[in-house]
Amino acid sequence: MSSDTGEFPSGEDYGRSLKGFGINLLVRDVAKTVAFSRDILQAEIAIADRDFAVLRHRVAGRVLAEWMLHADATYHSNPLLGLVPADGPRGTGAELRLYHLDPDQAVARAKAGDYVVLAEPADKPHGMREAYILDPDGYCWVVSLPLAKKPD
Repeated sequence: MSSDTGEFPSGEDYGRSLKGFGINLLVRDVAKTVAFSRDILQAEIAIADRDFAVLRHRVAGRVLAEWMLHADATYHSNPLLGLVPADGPRGTGAELRLYHLDPDQAVARAKAGDYVVLAEPADKPHGMREAYILDPDGYCWVVSLPLAKKPD
């Protein structure tokens, strides 16, 4: 695995560039989760190897979301790893929401790839059409598009 977008900064430079809120998922197999992210979530792969990946969601050329994957082995000195179950889903209770991704298309891709769809696409009262899909480690991705505004 490698970058889809060319040159990626050093780990030190990348770390210094991070701002705001970040998501880092501990995963058993980076390649499997990169494949899910690419194929189902239509994520751009900024960089990926067997231990680490940076993924991005772009809409109209603008990065709207960026998240990282770390293999368990990279977390040997992090206390969080002791809380993560060896088997079963890891993301219970958390929703990872990816906006401006068609839920109907994402669910079709997920079903074709034998991923678990927790909830089929549905129009919600909060103005979104959304679906719930589990990734290979059991993290729940909620993909959605805004609904057209109802006339007054």
